[in-house]
Amino acid sequence: MSLRVTSEIGKLKSVLVHLPGPEIDRMVPSMMEELLFDDILYGNRAREEHRRFQQVLGFVADEVLDVQDLLEEVLQVPEQRGAVIDDLAKTLGWAPEMEGRLRDLTAEQLASKLVVGIEKESPGSDASVAAELFDLAPIPNYFFQRDPLVVVGERAIRCSMATAARLREPLLSGYVLSLHPRFATPEGGKFWFQEFSADYGKPASYARMRPTLEGGDVLVLRDDLLAIGYSERTEKTTIERLAESFKKLKSPIRRLLVVAIPPERSFMHLDTVFTMISQDECLVYGPMILPDGAEEADVYECDLTKREITWTTEKDLLSALKAQKLDLRPIRCGGQDPIAERREQWTDGANAFALAPGVVLMYDRNEATAAELARCGYTVVDEADLLMGREELELWKPARKYVILLAAHELSRARGGPRCMTMPLVREDVAPPR
Repeated sequence: MSLRVTSEIGKLKSVLVHLPGPEIDRMVPSMMEELLFDDILYGNRAREEHRRFQQVLGFVADEVLDVQDLLEEVLQVPEQRGAVIDDLAKTLGWAPEMEGRLRDLTAEQLASKLVVGIEKESPGSDASVAAELFDLAPIPNYFFQRDPLVVVGERAIRCSMATAARLREPLLSGYVLSLHPRFATPEGGKFWFQEFSADYGKPASYARMRPTLEGGDVLVLRDDLLAIGYSERTEKTTIERLAESFKKLKSPIRRLLVVAIPPERSFMHLDTVFTMISQDECLVYGPMILPDGAEEADVYECDLTKREITWTTEKDLLSALKAQKLDLRPIRCGGQDPIAERREQWTDGANAFALAPGVVLMYDRNEATAAELARCGYTVVDEADLLMGREELELWKPARKYVILLAAHELSRARGGPRCMTMPLVREDVAPPR
């Protein structure tokens, strides 16, 4: 299967997700901050919500793939299983004892352990942090498939996570893309960028800073245009090296619009304050994205068309996009009420995921955002009505726009929205506006 993603909104054909498994059930309250959670989740409810979410994706996508299933298929090949263990051990500095424990596992067991982790046989009675409870820590954030890997055009960016809790995720996703036969390509090139470092020590110099880049900060707005967040999770120096890699590999990307957002948990990625939802609309957190907003983000344009990459300061994101012939009407998450706007930004009201142009998913708790979308011509559909056949998506009618509300009491507590949980592998190309 060839990768192809040239927009945020093209009709979804293939998408990668991960059903949250036992890895979220083994987290104790004292591990929450370490593992980037604000609460412990009720696993059975979270899994039921995610299964319904996958069913909704299937109303449009041809295939909804679970990354752990693909990883298991990779590990069924003995040579690949050995290579994966060797690379993990070398990259992450595992002791020989860990390698020995993993080599005798079946493919299914190994794929599971690499996500769920390995508990200590007899932890002390006062054990509380992951290192005291696990020989191999779980990766409970792995159901946020947006972050470890980003498909841009016909290749991918393998990311490098900003926190130790997510260190293993891009490695596992990278093995799937590199080794699974469904992603075989005749030319062999899979990645635009795959810098990675497990070293959390103080860098020797600014130029040698540890690469940090996460997929929630990368938006594919057009085949030649990306928006990238300079954020709590993505470093400026890594964006610069990504730009150099795009140019060196002669990618179709011609410009990056870099949006500098505050390094705060409430705005951890660009897609928590800005997502594209149709050919001429975007969902925004107004104070940060709209011109002259109280928390307005700085914006820079990186031009890859010149002999030397150039950087210029832009007035604001929307005017910079308009200059690139992408004129978007902003719709405010939370509507015009400043209190609702701040509350619903926190609960991922701006983190919408487009199944097709003007067909978006969001959490049902963001009622003010749904009401604002309704005022802008969107038909509001509850997931239960769709799943029970009481409602139908008339995708053949170009004028119809939908916002599908997902029941996600548990999933929403994990601090990530529908876009966070999905990594599109293939979307249909979108015709440019006339």
